[in-house]
Amino acid sequence: METGLLAVSAWSALDTTILIAFFAGLIGIIIWVLMQKEETSQDYFLAGRNAGWVSIGSSIFASNIGSEHLVGLSGVGFVSGMAMAHWEMHAWLILVLGWVFVPFYDRIKIFTMPEYLEHRFSPGSRSILSLISLVSYVLTKVAVTVYSGGVVFGTVFGITRVPENVPLIGGMDMFWVSAIGLVVITGLYTVMGGMKAVMYTSVLQTPVLLIGSIVILIAGLIRVGGWGEVERICGPNLKLVRPASDPEFPWTGVLFGSMIIGFWYWCTDQYIVQRVLSGKNQQEARRGTILAGYFKLLPVFIFLVPGMIAYALTQKGLLNMPLTAEGKPDADAAFSTLVSQLLPIGFKGFVVCGLLAALMSSLASLFNSSAALFVGDFYKKLRPDASEKHLVVVGRIATATVVILGIVWIPVMKGMGNVLYRYLQAVQGLLAPAIAAAFVMGVFWKRATAMGGFWGLVVGFVLGMFRLALDVMKGHLTEGTFLYWVANVNWLHYCEFLFVLCVAVTVLVSLMTPPPSSKQIRYTYYAATPEEKAATRASWNKWDVIHTLIILGVIVAFYIYFW
Repeated sequence: METGLLAVSAWSALDTTILIAFFAGLIGIIIWVLMQKEETSQDYFLAGRNAGWVSIGSSIFASNIGSEHLVGLSGVGFVSGMAMAHWEMHAWLILVLGWVFVPFYDRIKIFTMPEYLEHRFSPGSRSILSLISLVSYVLTKVAVTVYSGGVVFGTVFGITRVPENVPLIGGMDMFWVSAIGLVVITGLYTVMGGMKAVMYTSVLQTPVLLIGSIVILIAGLIRVGGWGEVERICGPNLKLVRPASDPEFPWTGVLFGSMIIGFWYWCTDQYIVQRVLSGKNQQEARRGTILAGYFKLLPVFIFLVPGMIAYALTQKGLLNMPLTAEGKPDADAAFSTLVSQLLPIGFKGFVVCGLLAALMSSLASLFNSSAALFVGDFYKKLRPDASEKHLVVVGRIATATVVILGIVWIPVMKGMGNVLYRYLQAVQGLLAPAIAAAFVMGVFWKRATAMGGFWGLVVGFVLGMFRLALDVMKGHLTEGTFLYWVANVNWLHYCEFLFVLCVAVTVLVSLMTPPPSSKQIRYTYYAATPEEKAATRASWNKWDVIHTLIILGVIVAFYIYFW
C-alpha cells in the first residue's frame, strides 16, 4: 500500500470570497423575485405557470440532485461501486415524463398529483396519496438532506464542535449547527419567494454544482493515477448487473425495482412534476425534461465515480477517511473528504458552493412542494373560503412541521445502519409501489374504479410501513419467525412484490365494482380529443426527437460498457 496521506488543506480568504460571491448572487435573485408580486397561491406554488425550458430543466435537476447524491451516491460508490448506478441512469424516465405525461397533465390542468387521483378515483385516494407524499418527505427528503448537511460541513471544515467562545452556539455539535442553519437559511428565501425563488435560484445553483463536482472528478482521477487504476482496484464492483444470488443487488430486483421507484419519482411525484406544471406550455415543459435528461446523465460520473476514486485512494494509502464508531471508513464522508483533502486553495470554496447549492435547492423544492400538498389537499377542504394570503401562511406552517418531524427522524435513520443512498432508495422502495401502481392503472386502464384505486393505495402503503417498522426493529426480531423472514426479504424484491400486489388488488376490486363514470374516464390517457392530440403534435419537432435519441443512445452505451 502506498503512503502519503493527504492533509486537510486550509480554508483561505479566496475560498471565503467565492462563498460570499455565491450568496450575493442568490440574494440578488431573491430580491428580484420578491419585486415580482405574487397575488395568488398559483403564483406562489407554480410560478404563475409561466416558466421556460431552461428554468424547468435546471430546476428538475437541481431539485433531484441533493445531498443524497453528494453524500449518499459517493458513499454507495465507495462501498459497492456501480451497483446503484441504475437509479441514476433513469434519464429515460424523465423523457417518459416529457413525452407521455406532460401532454396528459397539460390537458387535464391539475394543481397537484393527489388532485389527479381525486378526479380519476375519489377524494379518499387523494387523501391517501397526500399522506404518503408527506410521509416520504419526512422519512427521506428532510431527514436525508439535513443529515447530509451536518456530515458535509463537519468534514469539509474539520470541525466537530463549535468553539466555546462563539456566542449562543459555543460548544454545540457542529453536525446539528450546520444542518439546522442550512434549514433556516433555505427556508427564509423559499418562504419569502415561493416557487419563483426555487426556479430561478436553480439556474445559478446548477452550473455551480456541476462545475464544482467536475473539478473533484478530474482532481481525483489525476491523484489516483487515471481511470485504469480505479478499474484495477475496484474490480468486480464496476459491474452494473450482479447475480440473482447477490444479497443486496440481485439483477432480478435491481432492473425492475429501480424502474418502479424511478417511475414514481420522475412521472408522478409532486416534488418533480411540479416543475413541469409550472411551464408556459407543452413545448417548454417537454424541452425542460429533455434538458433535465441531459443533466441526469452526469451524476454517475460526477458523484458516484468520485466515491469509487475515494475507495481507490484509501486502498493506496492516499486518503485519510473519517472512521465510524465501529472503526470502519465512513463511506458517507467520501465526497466531502475529497473536497477537504484533495482541492487546492480557491477550488475548495467553489466546490463548497456546489455543496450548498445541492443542499439548498433540494430543501427549497421540498419546502415548496410540501406546502403545496398540504394546502391543496387538506387545508382547502377544511377552509374552502380561506383567502389566498391565508393559504400561503398555512403552507409555511405546514412546511415547518414537516421539517421538524424530519429532524426528529434522523437518529432513527442513523440507527438503521445503511449507507445514506441505500437507506433513501430502500425507504422509497416501500412508498413508491402503491403510488406507481395507482397511476399506471388510473392513467392507462379505463376500467379502473374509485374503490380499486383506493384499496390498491391503502394495501401498498400499509404493507410498506409494516416493512419499515420491521427494518427499524430488525435487531430485536427472533430468527426463524415470520416477522424475521419478512424483514430479511431482499428490499428490491419486496418493492416488486408490493407493486404487483397493488396492481392485483386494483384489478380485482375494480372488476367487482361498477365501471367508472364518463367524467372519470376523461382523466385517462386515451380520452384526448383530436384537437388536443393535434396541439400535442404541434408542440414538438425533429430536434426534440434527435435530442431524445441522443440521451437514449448514451444510456445504452453506458449499459454496454458496464454490464
